[in-house]
Amino acid sequence: MRISRIYTEQPLKQESQIKLDGQQAHYLSKVLRLKANAELILFNGDGNEYKSLITQIDKHSITLEIQNASLANSESPLHSILGLGLSRGERMDIAIQKSTELGVTEIVPLFTEFSEVKLQGERLQKKLLHWQQIAISACEQSGRNQPPKVHSPLTFSNWCSALDCELKIIFEPGADQTLPREKKIAQVALLVGPEGGFSKQELDIAANNGFNAVGLGPRILRTETAPIAALTSLQLLWGDFSI
Repeated sequence: MRISRIYTEQPLKQESQIKLDGQQAHYLSKVLRLKANAELILFNGDGNEYKSLITQIDKHSITLEIQNASLANSESPLHSILGLGLSRGERMDIAIQKSTELGVTEIVPLFTEFSEVKLQGERLQKKLLHWQQIAISACEQSGRNQPPKVHSPLTFSNWCSALDCELKIIFEPGADQTLPREKKIAQVALLVGPEGGFSKQELDIAANNGFNAVGLGPRILRTETAPIAALTSLQLLWGDFSI
């Protein structure tokens, strides 16, 4: 039986006890129906996995004893920053989930000219927490120990002008340029547009800030599919994918 992996922001230490409450306790006891003496793997982003044992289940909390810690390096050697145009519905959620599974390091939602999503104030903060939880859940499922940082949304122009990165790529249908296979890249930023793509002005802004327009093939990909294809290509070239 597969052992469940759970992320927590709490400090974790071998031979100590911690409590999980709220949604995590409900998920473990009511959804997974775990009982006392069941094993779990805990992680908090420090690079370790902590094998733990459930010692007590109360109405609203679960107590665990951390038995041992082990270094588990499942992070890609490629530092990838995804600038993702805000999109509607589940598209953004899917893009964040799959990008996390594929090893993305940072995700920056972007307000673009053709974005139909308008976020501000409390709604923006709720959406940001929602996206970060999607990334955390994807880490729990995929075996990653360091969740990617989901940044607060920025405007397209502000992000492009402030970004300092070894290689900058904007994926555009019809672009003739391909990824530079002859180079060994350690850090890359990639731009993926919303449903309507990027405007002519945004393409000019990207070019003026050092972004190289690269094509992903002859077909136009949906906004939730493009990050998957792009990150897979990058991981094959410079990350930890192999064929």
